[in-house]
Amino acid sequence: MEVIRKYFPSLEATQSEQFEALEALYTDWNAKINVISRKDIDHLYERHVLHSLAIAKVNSFKDGTWVLDAGTGGGFPGIPLAILFPETSFYLADSIGKKIKVVKEVAESLGLKNVTAANQRVETIDRRFDFVISRAVTRLPEFYSWVKDKISKNSFNELDNGILYLKGGDLAEEIAGLGQPARSYPVNEFFDEPYFDTKYVVHVPLS
Repeated sequence: MEVIRKYFPSLEATQSEQFEALEALYTDWNAKINVISRKDIDHLYERHVLHSLAIAKVNSFKDGTWVLDAGTGGGFPGIPLAILFPETSFYLADSIGKKIKVVKEVAESLGLKNVTAANQRVETIDRRFDFVISRAVTRLPEFYSWVKDKISKNSFNELDNGILYLKGGDLAEEIAGLGQPARSYPVNEFFDEPYFDTKYVVHVPLS
């Protein structure tokens, strides 16, 4: 939890309590339904919570923003961002029902009124969002083709509406494969832990 306070020192009391509650909630649920790898559960705040919050260093979602977390798994990056941005609406979707069960239970336990969790494939979602977020569910060109028709054209945030994608490694080929402008932000510009040395947030604006 201290690593969250290090980079987000202005949290409200409720937000601090919600972030603090994540460890017990995910440890308990992970023992029942494996949503985080066993080796990573001991690094929950660095590798999952803080990593998710890297998106907040690229774009601070304005009140009234709608965000789709496509392939949310156990709730990352959606749950940490929903805590940080209580006036932004988050729609967390995953095709695996047991993972969405965990997301729903965690969101309810935290009292997150701005989270909707759905056991749903992205292509069946019949609405548009300002941003689509995700964490390395597939290659960027494939992901863009899945979600581009879910993004609203009317931007009102600092960044243009589009995708905010967490991924690691050499992304030059994938970004080139998009066939359109995209910008990658090195996460180690925001957080100094070695884990983030090869991690990026990629912003792909709606073309």
